[in-house]
Amino acid sequence: MFDFIKKLFGPGVDLKEKLAEGAVIVDVRTPREFSGGHVKGSKNIPLDKISTKMKTIQKWNKPVITCCASGMRSGSAASILKNNGVEAFNGGSWMKVNRL
Repeated sequence: MFDFIKKLFGPGVDLKEKLAEGAVIVDVRTPREFSGGHVKGSKNIPLDKISTKMKTIQKWNKPVITCCASGMRSGSAASILKNNGVEAFNGGSWMKVNRL
């Protein structure tokens, strides 16, 4: 069963390890959602602003872990970042990332 899941989603990435390597957490929720609670030290760049902040994100030259409320918007953001040459990972919900 685990092999099937691995084939479906690809090899897992250790996000804790990425954080230890200096990854930046980007919360792609709205500023209002972000103000209601977020991962300490995370940056709030709403999904609809990701493209306009691409040059800044690329200059960080660090892996990026995206998060949101459920994992849907962060998945979209991670794809956009990857398509622009950024090493990006969908962390899922901000509460999940907060436990890392």
